[in-house]
Amino acid sequence: MKKRYWIAGAVTLGVAAKLLLRPRDADWNRNRHIIFHSDHSRFVEVDGVRVHYQEAGDPKAPALVLIHGFASSTLVWSKVFLRLAEAGFHVIAVDMLGFGYSGKPRNGEYTIAGQAGLVMGLLDSLNLKRATLVGSSYGGAVAATCALDYPRRVERLVLIGTVNNNRPLDYKLMRVFGSPVFGDVVSPLLIGSRRLLRRRMKRVYDRHEWVLDERRVDARHLPLRASGTQRAIVRTVRGWDAERISREAHLISQPTLLLWGENDCEIPLADGERLHELIPGSRLIVFLNCGHIPHEEYPEEFTGVVADFVTQIL
Repeated sequence: MKKRYWIAGAVTLGVAAKLLLRPRDADWNRNRHIIFHSDHSRFVEVDGVRVHYQEAGDPKAPALVLIHGFASSTLVWSKVFLRLAEAGFHVIAVDMLGFGYSGKPRNGEYTIAGQAGLVMGLLDSLNLKRATLVGSSYGGAVAATCALDYPRRVERLVLIGTVNNNRPLDYKLMRVFGSPVFGDVVSPLLIGSRRLLRRRMKRVYDRHEWVLDERRVDARHLPLRASGTQRAIVRTVRGWDAERISREAHLISQPTLLLWGENDCEIPLADGERLHELIPGSRLIVFLNCGHIPHEEYPEEFTGVVADFVTQIL
């Protein structure tokens, strides 16, 4: 019995030590060497929160705002960020509230609607009246919400493997994050695990695991080690309500392009096909032999498709 108590005590101390030794936030200055396109990083205050974004291209060109997915950052756009700028766009990739190198307030509104408000605040700060919003996964839900709630500010929509319901909450990890008390203790250990992160990143790339390199894993892992990021992830899950996207998709009036990976195991292609039916006049393009993030698996093709859509005359 005593040995069992000693083991339990050692495990408890180990967990406590990991939680106590976490950095509070991701330090942009310290991590700059591993951040993709760090020379394009900017910071601005939106509603009292420091927001990190990256900017490239002619400020007078049509604006594209890139919105990353759940537990991600501007990193997810690194393969297309400069390509889109070179294609003739004013490109702005934002770290949402609680993620990457943006602020992570304890009382932040970690909801889809809250993130949509932050995107609008960023547009205000940059003096942009209208923009095309490009949203990936959870970021697609944020972009769609912007189109519904701030229709005059959204020129067009590009939705990539977009979250559009609450089914992702059924995934095992999401159930852990959503669990009171138990989730508060265990979630930081899971979120901060580099090994688990690498496994999940590998999963979303379908057959194209070659796009995954160790620098990319490190760049994504560093912000996830911070207690502020871990808290934001847990609160995002507990405030998750994406059913509105499917329920009100028929009200989206902006020209909309839907991009999906044929083998998306996170948000299945069937969801994209349903949104295509619901959103008036929308166009659906499917990337064959592709997983959840076509802009990382097929950056050149992705850039071409988006550029054609944004510049086409209606």
